[in-house]
Amino acid sequence: MPLPLPEEIEQYRDRKWRREGALQINTADEVEAMVEDLGFCLGLTDARTDFPSIYVAVCGRRDAFVPRHVQKDPEASKTWVLKDEVIARGRVYYAKLVKGKSWFVAPRLIPAFNTIWGCSKKAEANALSTNAQRVLKVLRKEWEMATADLRAECGFKNKADLTKAIDELQKRMKVVPQEVVYVPKFTYIWTLAEARFPEELSVKLPREDAVREIARAYLRMCGQTQLGALAGKFGFYRWEAGKANHELVDEGFAERLGTGIYRLVTL
Repeated sequence: MPLPLPEEIEQYRDRKWRREGALQINTADEVEAMVEDLGFCLGLTDARTDFPSIYVAVCGRRDAFVPRHVQKDPEASKTWVLKDEVIARGRVYYAKLVKGKSWFVAPRLIPAFNTIWGCSKKAEANALSTNAQRVLKVLRKEWEMATADLRAECGFKNKADLTKAIDELQKRMKVVPQEVVYVPKFTYIWTLAEARFPEELSVKLPREDAVREIARAYLRMCGQTQLGALAGKFGFYRWEAGKANHELVDEGFAERLGTGIYRLVTL
């Protein structure tokens, strides 16, 4: 178990993560401002994840927990509505990314995420499954399609085949939801990630630079990180997470308090 964080760090996170009533999120503009400030955050996760999320910010408190019957929870419903609005606006990146969770990513950090989890066109034949390649081929022809139409065009008889392929393409930063439609029936409209963020996805970064910039944003949002936190949250190798944090120390951005424990210098 990690050691409890100092209260000053918890208060810092209260402000950065909007865990205070005076800072809680109410509009899509505020969601986008939060994502820009933090660099990235999750969607409908709660205090148990120990990571900033739109749901926690909507609740505006540390002890925000998603109830068992989420459909009846007004804060969860509000989060869902804001998520849909932010998707339609297309100003921040939204998709299922790291570890299958739904992430919001600021445009400035899209190149770093794409370096770590993306896939070049040249590598698609080997990196993507046959079904994922089939979906990608259709979307590159049509540019946008509703879920049911996409499944029909791809020739999938099983809905799970399309779901799995879409999840794979989101993780590899190839496909994103463009809009959520409820009438005449609920569906996602899917499009190519490069259609929404062509400039950001064209930027190439060395992997070590990408890891360092994600580490920088993570430390800035947390104030202080614990042993193994960076590697654990993002699936990095321990050695590369450590290297990134040491580079932040060398820059004067962070200070090392102990083994694997780093604090923001400007705190």
